[in-house]
Order: sequence, then structure tokens, then C-alpha cells
Amino acid sequence: NEIPARHDSFLYRYNPVSGYTYRAYITPLTRHIISEMAGVIITTFLLITAFSLAFLYLFRTVSRLRTLEEMKDDFVSNMTHELKTPIAIAYSANDALLNYDTANDAEKKERYLHIANKQLKRLGELVENILAMSMERRKTLQLKPEPIQLRSFVEEIAALQRMRGDKKIKIDVRIDDNVNITADKAHFTNVLNNLIDNAIKYSCDASGKPMTGDSVAITIAGDDKAISVADRGIGIPARSIPYIFNKFYRVPHGNRQDVRGYGIGLYYVKSIIDKMGWAISVSSRDGEGSVFTIKFNNDER
Repeated sequence: NEIPARHDSFLYRYNPVSGYTYRAYITPLTRHIISEMAGVIITTFLLITAFSLAFLYLFRTVSRLRTLEEMKDDFVSNMTHELKTPIAIAYSANDALLNYDTANDAEKKERYLHIANKQLKRLGELVENILAMSMERRKTLQLKPEPIQLRSFVEEIAALQRMRGDKKIKIDVRIDDNVNITADKAHFTNVLNNLIDNAIKYSCDASGKPMTGDSVAITIAGDDKAISVADRGIGIPARSIPYIFNKFYRVPHGNRQDVRGYGIGLYYVKSIIDKMGWAISVSSRDGEGSVFTIKFNNDER
């Protein structure tokens, strides 16, 4: 007789009376135990795997919640930064009205009042844009495109930015007079203000020293296909470029603690650019400045 494959032979005995040979087969103890407990072992393994995956998921969820909590705290503590620009410009205009002889210069008085009024309006728009960052509002956000004469539009924004007063700001506008585009004026204004504001904020080197004394040099160039905002600031590290348009993301700049923000400006810029059907890209070298380019035709990426 053949020995079964799953059994071992333990004993041979010969009976001289009957002439028979006896052979006993016994399953090995280890194999028998494993066979009998296979269901328990498999169930235990599956439970351990399930508990491990559940623990990993819980760990990742807690880590994500902790990160979101930190970003939320940073958002709450720094959200005033984006609102600072229109407040500073309106303050400068009102300061000029209070401290200079504008009573006898009706034209200058009216101009400063218009500036202050316009910045207060922009302040309201910025608050609205912050609220629009929620998913529900962003899905229903309706743009109002209208024809824009690009040079005069950009020159007006540049003039207001030069009035900020915290630094000497030089903005060189290189756009022909005959360039016209179609865009939502309010949101396109906020997009350009965000890009210019970033150029002003990061106009220092990694040690916190101004790169060009107390001045900032920005170049805005454009035509009917694209517009770019270039600065000579501290630049963006290559590893950070893929993430700069993410919500709440802030580029780490070593010991640069003087620049405050909450990582929503470029996220807003990208959201509006996408909504307009345009495209935005950035080229930058750490320590050499950055160039943000908006292409008005999304097919020309």
C-alpha cells in the first residue's frame, strides 16, 4: 500500500500466525494542530490586518486633523495680512487729507477721497473673496467679464500700490496702449494685487535684509496673449513650486519670520485664473526673483 501524502508511517509489526504486516499511519502533531486551527489562525491574521489598517487610517486622520488645525490657527492669526494693503492705501490718502493743505486744492482733495473710497470698496471685495473660498460659494461664483484696456488698468493698480508707503515701490509697466482683453475687473484686480503684494513682501534676502535698500523693483509686462509680474526678490525654492497654489501652503524661507500671511492668496489667484479659463505658471530661482505669467488663452500652456 502507498503511504498517504499527508501522513507519516510510525510503526511496522509482523504477525507470524496470520502472516499479515501491519502499518500504522499517524498525522504529524504540528500539521494536525495547524489543520485543526486553520480557521482560527486565518481569522486572527485577518483581524490583525484589519486592526493595523484601522490604526494606520486613524493615525493618518489624526495627523491630517492636526495639520488642518495648525493651518486654521495660522489662518486666523494672519488673515489680516491680505487686508493690510487697501487699509494702508486708504490710510495714506486720509493722512494726506489731514496733514497737507488740500482745502485749497479741490482736485487733489477729490482724488484722495476717490482713492480712499476705492480701497474701502476693495476691502469689502477681499472679505467677500475670503468667504468665497468655501467650496459651496466657489462652485456658484459668477464672473462678470467686460472689456479692459490693459495698460490703463494695470497703471491704475500700480499707482495705488506705489502709495503703500512701507517701501519705495518702483513698478515698471511695459504694455502697449492698444492691448485689450476681456476679464472680470474686480477679480482680475485682486489677482494682480496679490501677485504684486507677494513681490513686495518677499523683496528681502534670507537673512531679512532688503535686497535693494528700502526699495522694491517690479516689472509688469503684457500683450493680448499674456501678462507677467516679475520681481527681484528672494525667489521660490524648486521643491516648493509644485505646491505654491495649494490652499494654506506657505513657502518656507528659513528665518524669515517678518512676512505674515495665511497661504490663501495664490490659491485664490489660481482659482480665479481657472474660472476665467486662463492658465498661470511661475518660473523662479532661489535668491534671484520670480516671474508669474498669466496666459489669457488656456490652450497656450
